[in-house]
Amino acid sequence: MQGLRKLVTWREQVLSELGEVASRPVVRAVGLAVIANPFAGRRVGDLSALFAMGAALGERLMPDLVRLLDGPAVSYGKGAIVGTAGEMEHGGACIHPMLGRPMRAAIGGGQAVIPSNVKVAAAGAALDLPLGHKDDVWSFAHFDTITVMVGDAPRPEEIVVALAIADGGRLDNRCGTGPVR
Repeated sequence: MQGLRKLVTWREQVLSELGEVASRPVVRAVGLAVIANPFAGRRVGDLSALFAMGAALGERLMPDLVRLLDGPAVSYGKGAIVGTAGEMEHGGACIHPMLGRPMRAAIGGGQAVIPSNVKVAAAGAALDLPLGHKDDVWSFAHFDTITVMVGDAPRPEEIVVALAIADGGRLDNRCGTGPVR
């Protein structure tokens, strides 16, 4: 893929919370891609090149992320950090129009909107990537966050695209399963 500088993946296994050992660890897998921003420094109306880049990154990263989990993916999230020569819309173009399809295909579906976050920031900035249940938007146990970053990215004319999946929700959910009515 032209413009791709770096791929970062990691697997996080959450074993306990405040000293309480989980009955089953929750595994979260993260994929980060550092790409050149073809629109850095200028405003353009047609961002479709970034739509296609987002889809291609989903197709490339998601199979690896699925293999990192211990069980089926039940939650997901996505986001982007745009370098300082870009704008938030550049990150949104990477993650919104076309990235969802390869994410859902890799995990066998998903009815709920994929939670997301985008910001403009300097290299090394952290992004709080929200996670939510893939099918049940009201599953409070799956409202979660994983903080992601790449130490040397995004450079001013780059974008970091982030994807995350998990095979479980928060370890000790005590907030219920849905809205109070």
